[in-house]
Amino acid sequence: MSDLFEYQAQLNKNKTAPLAARMRPRNLDEFVGQEQIVGKGKLLRRAIEADQISSLIFYGPAGTGKTTLAQIIANTTSSNFASLSAVTSGVSDIRNLIKEAKDNLKLYGRRTVLFIDEIHRFNKGQQDALLPAVEDGTIVLIGATTENPYFEVNSALLSRSRIFRLGKLTEKEIIQLLRLALADEERGIATYHAIVDEDALRHIARMSDGDARNAYNALELAVLTTDEEKDASGNPIRHITSAIAAESTQQKIVSYDKSGDWHYDVISAFIKSMRGSDPDAVLYWLAKMIEAGEKPEFIARRIVICAAEDVGLADPQALVLAMAAAEAVHFVGWPEGRIPLAEAAVYVATAPKSNAAYLGIDKAIADIKEKPEGTVPVHLRDASYPGAKQFGHGKGYRYPHDFDDHYIKQQYLPAEFAGRIYYEPTEIGKERLIKAYLAQLKSKK
Repeated sequence: MSDLFEYQAQLNKNKTAPLAARMRPRNLDEFVGQEQIVGKGKLLRRAIEADQISSLIFYGPAGTGKTTLAQIIANTTSSNFASLSAVTSGVSDIRNLIKEAKDNLKLYGRRTVLFIDEIHRFNKGQQDALLPAVEDGTIVLIGATTENPYFEVNSALLSRSRIFRLGKLTEKEIIQLLRLALADEERGIATYHAIVDEDALRHIARMSDGDARNAYNALELAVLTTDEEKDASGNPIRHITSAIAAESTQQKIVSYDKSGDWHYDVISAFIKSMRGSDPDAVLYWLAKMIEAGEKPEFIARRIVICAAEDVGLADPQALVLAMAAAEAVHFVGWPEGRIPLAEAAVYVATAPKSNAAYLGIDKAIADIKEKPEGTVPVHLRDASYPGAKQFGHGKGYRYPHDFDDHYIKQQYLPAEFAGRIYYEPTEIGKERLIKAYLAQLKSKK
């Protein structure tokens, strides 16, 4: 096994090592989170348990289990396991390791699994040096990266590797990990007899932003810096309150319970402020959610919905900007992610408003529920497949581009709903132009 993982094994036993290092899972049964890739019956879990892994790249934020999964593989595989530092290793180190791997395969029939943390830091020359050994199976590569591998890793290596994307741990998963540490006498902090208030535990989990390492560090700091006291029975305890949790995370606890009324009240105020065109209130409620540790994806989804529902076609750019902000916050993370969220929220708040498209789709859905038998008019039916025309499909259809202004009147709705109006554009913003354009078309003979 490589020096990196031998060192980690020692950390597991070393009482003075950081809690995050001591509590690192040793096997899949201890691993928490990432059910989508290592849950019971999932491909990666089956491959690890059967010791039949192929080259892998683990991609995701810090503290989500990339290196841990590599260590679990190191603990379970019968292959020779090695690791290289993407920061300090050069091409000569790679070549030396490949030579050792070939010798192991030839002399002992043991393949080599190579782990490279932060593989995105390998330059093109280093990655190219790896490629022949990965191609011929001399080395099974495991790379870990916080950067998008499609931008940072050699396409030839990518094509020979299976990519697994790890997401941030949920608040519930972080709390589960913290409880395990509080209860573990061998590797955790059970010997300190810490009593952690529920709101304090939730705050630490929330402020960790899906990073188990951050959560462990905050919990350990809270416990080690809290004076021991006696409970009612005279037993020693360390009582961790929300105030201590706030100090340990260096984040004040905002009055905002994500599982209670405050959560729904604040997001409701945020949405209604955008709908009501008050950018100052929008920024206040946005800040409230950010400081309380609300997930950026949740905030982004609310902005996208508001852009479509309340701005609509009065300013179609609002939805474009909202979607761009959602992608941007996913790309840059916190704390910079607050900037595109603020930009999109203010844009939606200050944009002209129309819910005409939203009302229109609901009207159409109501009609379909009432009369689900609406049929496609014959002239609109698909006439491209063999035999369709003998059934009359497409007969009488008029191609709009063959006519002036690329428009010709014909019936597009089912006969049961002919003449029904669903979309009624307003006089607000771009919809004023849309309304005028539709009126012009309808006036044509």
